[in-house]
Amino acid sequence: MEHPLVNALLSNFRPPNPRTLLESDPTQIAFQHLFEEFRTHVELTEEEFAELEPSLSLEVLKKKEFLVQPGQISTHMNFIHKGCLRVFYLDQQAQEHTLQVGVEGWWVSDFSSFIRWVPSELYTQALEETVLVRIPKKELEALYLKIPAFSHFFREKIQGGYVALQERTIHSMSQDAYSRYLDFIKKYRNIEQRIPQYVVASYLGVTPEFLSHLRKKHAKDLS
Repeated sequence: MEHPLVNALLSNFRPPNPRTLLESDPTQIAFQHLFEEFRTHVELTEEEFAELEPSLSLEVLKKKEFLVQPGQISTHMNFIHKGCLRVFYLDQQAQEHTLQVGVEGWWVSDFSSFIRWVPSELYTQALEETVLVRIPKKELEALYLKIPAFSHFFREKIQGGYVALQERTIHSMSQDAYSRYLDFIKKYRNIEQRIPQYVVASYLGVTPEFLSHLRKKHAKDLS
């Protein structure tokens, strides 16, 4: 038997828009961010990205939580959907040396461990709550052969990372600390305030106290 109230409710019912559901799903939003990252560098269709999607995983790190520590193998490529990561190592005097910092839209991994499949000597740590889209090595390498766009994308990323490392090494030997700091704030424009001063100092190869001195000395130039 039909009920007037039920009929009234059904007559006003509208099925949800699939696009609205997609946009409200945090995982799909993160995957779409990754897809857009690929599309800015290589020609990639939605169908080709769909080949990768089953291999993707989402991982959330709390502030100061480690993704990889020495002795562990870096098994995934990590795309930062939200948050901030750094990669650093400890010397024999337990002093930290930050090698890389990354925020939204950056890739941060221990590439030496990932490529050679050997235990890492580095720490990969979240500087704030961070959401990563992760791609496992085995599945990614299979797609290199099937979809050349992925191979081209990551080849460019790894080559770019090598060039950046070489430039930084040269600058560390040829520039003074203030010049290195200017390079840092240029590279990490508008995000310096998200990075603790001790991390910035360890990236530049100076103490936090000396970095504070530099900032005060050049305050007018930096304003």
